[in-house]
Amino acid sequence: MTVRVPDFQLAATTHTGLVALKVADLEKMTQFYTEVIGLKVLSEKEGERFFGTEDGVTLLILKKVDQPLPITRKTGLYHVAFLLPSRSDLGDALIHYLSVDAPLVGASDHGYSEALYLTDPEGNGIEVYRDKPVDEWDIREDGEIVGVTIEMDAQGVVNEASQHWVGFPSGTKVGHVHLKIADLQKTEDFYTDVLGLSLKNNYGMQAKFFATGGYHHHIGSNIWMGRNIPAMAENDLGLAYYSFYVNKEDELSQLANRWENLGVSFVKDGDESLWIVDPNGIQIKFEQEPKTN
Repeated sequence: MTVRVPDFQLAATTHTGLVALKVADLEKMTQFYTEVIGLKVLSEKEGERFFGTEDGVTLLILKKVDQPLPITRKTGLYHVAFLLPSRSDLGDALIHYLSVDAPLVGASDHGYSEALYLTDPEGNGIEVYRDKPVDEWDIREDGEIVGVTIEMDAQGVVNEASQHWVGFPSGTKVGHVHLKIADLQKTEDFYTDVLGLSLKNNYGMQAKFFATGGYHHHIGSNIWMGRNIPAMAENDLGLAYYSFYVNKEDELSQLANRWENLGVSFVKDGDESLWIVDPNGIQIKFEQEPKTN
């Protein structure tokens, strides 16, 4: 694969921020994400709850939807991936998930990471993972970062656990967001030429992975649900939007100027955030990175 570097690139420090989900049963989903997955409720308002860790950074928002539509094949979230700081943290999570009979559906070694996969009560995919040291990644001369999918060394992960599970630790992030999309080429063109990410890996004619800087991927995208599937409607359950956190001072203004020059439709929400919709009908928010406690 030849890695195509866009003429405009986001800062290497820009990264995925939070995921907002539309849910039918807010109480049941709150219980799942706190008691099973490991997040804490940070705040709430009418029909909406904000989740994160003790450092106070929001990683997940759940928004109650009244009279949701039946679940059908549409674009949206494949999984949200929570990145833990260490292998020990992943071991603590795995022991906890086994002890509460969490809905684990897989555990993989991807070469650059070790990952656990789960599904929430409303069918949203979840990945909980840790990154391996960068010197263990398969980084090619042209910048491509090649992953594999083999069985995770679960015993090795458990052996490094601290045995003191208190939920996700401070420093946990949304490491990446993996999307169900309608069109691979339109998605690549948008995420590289419009948003300024780099294509890091092209998985045949099935999936593409994008990132800022030298990361393996901040965005995954696949057509495993089928090509040209429709976009979600307002009352569909699942992904409402996801965000990127930026911390370079002029990043938002640079993005706005670029989109204006390209004639791309977007919404500016004061000086703090920008909203744009990708070719798959998925809403994306760019916002200033919140300060940790």
